Amino acid sequence: MNLPPQTQQIIQAHAAFICEVVKLSQNETGKPELDNVLNSASSNGWQSLVKAVREVLAGQRDLALIKGLDKEDQVIAEAIMRGLQNPSTLPDPDAKPDPTLAGPGLAHMIHAAGRGDSQALILIGSMAEQMSNAGGDMALIASIIRPLINGERDADKLMNNLNINTEQLLLGILDELKKLDT
Repeated sequence: MNLPPQTQQIIQAHAAFICEVVKLSQNETGKPELDNVLNSASSNGWQSLVKAVREVLAGQRDLALIKGLDKEDQVIAEAIMRGLQNPSTLPDPDAKPDPTLAGPGLAHMIHAAGRGDSQALILIGSMAEQMSNAGGDMALIASIIRPLINGERDADKLMNNLNINTEQLLLGILDELKKLDT
């Protein structure tokens, strides 16, 4: 399936949740654990998404159901719908993020957030928080997101404290931002 980079990033970031929901919904013995997963997601601020997922699991497949969700929640709900209809569309929950997708995907979100798109700002903020919590290379990338949103494009300033892996990702983000900014 050929999805936009931003959509692919969201799906991969939430692959474990998407796969767990689909897997647990496939048999009766998984229902109690599914309820636990959904209740936990709801208590972590995903009330609207969980409400939509519960309706999807009850058989509702009308895309109007997810139109009121924010972009991230819409992508997750759509991925769950696709996974229920065709399990081969499910993301690999153990896959490492594809760095070729990360640069353009992050750049598009950073660009939109820098232009005042509140949904993009919320999404990139959430992703930066998750990246920061993950530590390592991800935390390094999270540390440069705010300056990028604020318009910083000087690679030398941004590369301070980055390693070779994160430098390559930063250069990919800057290259994509250059295209978007013109």
